[in-house]
Amino acid sequence: MSFSEDKFSDDSRLHLAQIIDNVNAGIWEYNINTRAIKWSTGFYTILGYAPNEIECSNHLFFEHLLYHQDKHIFLNALNNQNSAKPLQIRLLTKASGYHWFESTIKRHDDQNGHVIYGSIININQYKQAQLQAAKNDLLYSETIRIAKLGSWEIEAGTLNLTLSKQIYDIYELQSQVKLTLDEAISFFEPSYRSVIQHAINNALEFCQPYDLELLFRTAKNNVIWVRAKGVPIIDDFGKSVKVRGIIQDIDNNKRKGLSLESSLNLLTDQNRRLQNFAYIVSHNLRSHTGNLQFMVNLYEETELAGDRNEIFSHIKSISGSLNATIEHLNEIVKIQTEITNERSIISFESIFKNIQSAIKSNIDALNARIEYDFSQCQQISYIPAYMESILQNLLTNALKYSHPERQPLIRCYTLKDRNHIYLIFEDNGIGIDLERYGDKIFGMYKTFHQNPDARGIGLFITRNQIEALGGTIKVESTVNIGTKFTIKLV
Repeated sequence: MSFSEDKFSDDSRLHLAQIIDNVNAGIWEYNINTRAIKWSTGFYTILGYAPNEIECSNHLFFEHLLYHQDKHIFLNALNNQNSAKPLQIRLLTKASGYHWFESTIKRHDDQNGHVIYGSIININQYKQAQLQAAKNDLLYSETIRIAKLGSWEIEAGTLNLTLSKQIYDIYELQSQVKLTLDEAISFFEPSYRSVIQHAINNALEFCQPYDLELLFRTAKNNVIWVRAKGVPIIDDFGKSVKVRGIIQDIDNNKRKGLSLESSLNLLTDQNRRLQNFAYIVSHNLRSHTGNLQFMVNLYEETELAGDRNEIFSHIKSISGSLNATIEHLNEIVKIQTEITNERSIISFESIFKNIQSAIKSNIDALNARIEYDFSQCQQISYIPAYMESILQNLLTNALKYSHPERQPLIRCYTLKDRNHIYLIFEDNGIGIDLERYGDKIFGMYKTFHQNPDARGIGLFITRNQIEALGGTIKVESTVNIGTKFTIKLV
């Protein structure tokens, strides 16, 4: 049964049905008392059917036309017929599958009984566009989330700052509080604030874009690397009216890049030292063996006993030098072999005191004043033999190169900065001319003073021991003032 076959409840509703039929919409009516259902001509047409081509029945509607996931929505709406909110459902069309329709549901009581009626309008195009827009929004949000970036905008006239939600996520601010430009800049690490402020000023005043990588401290005190990019928006007069940009969390990639760069630098340095070591081995051993061979030949050619004794003494001296060189080279090779030794928790103070006792005569002879403070970091997990060697080399060096005109003052202490432990050695000795010897100070057999005890092997071994465990050593020195070694242990 359809509206075309039967009368509407009244003339006005029939008239209304005819109007709706002409605007690509349809109406339906359901009598609760008789369970009779009516569809208008437009109802059939909007689904792609001719009037009466399909049976007008509740069974057909609920079992074939209405999308199964929308049944509960429609039934809930029937139980709340007076809701003014339109209902969006999917109905099966004849030619192109399910389409989205918007339906209203109203209840009307008259002489024919209790009647529920409503209209359907095809909103498929609008709904598909809405779903696509929602999908695009979701895709955009996911892209933004995965890329860890947010957007911002600064008004040139007022310096009013607008931040996206993702910016607040990067700032780790739970509530989207209104931030001024100065407040937003204050989240950058102090040494980078002037950099970002200068870039923003240039963008506002001189229309210059910028793209920077800066350190940033979040509201939860996490220090991260961010990429800050800004682009000026220019009016018809070439004046900047806004600056728009992004802030992106690049911490993970940035730290990987820095670590890779550090590893490459370390590898390059290690290769350089390896080549230097190979050169030393080749040069020194060849020098010793050549001298030794020369003296042996000379010894065989000499017949006088006195000359032979003198030549033999030279042979003994060369042999001793050769043995010392081999011991030095063995020391360096041992560093790499001992790197697999187990670390253990060692006390800085305990080892330092032992070394002081071992070289007490040297300290007393120079009347050296030695101060230490390991309160910031008292212990470390390290290879004990390495730590003992490092401390001993630095302490004996500080004594060896003390200034002859003043009492030696040597300070040794530890610092802890986040996950890093530093060992600092300072003295007031004769210092090193770093401009002249800076690139050679940790080289093998490199000496820079006329001290007869200098062999140029201690700092070479110390650096190898420190770097073998992933640390670094840096030196600051001023001639006649003193020297400071900063050792990053971990």
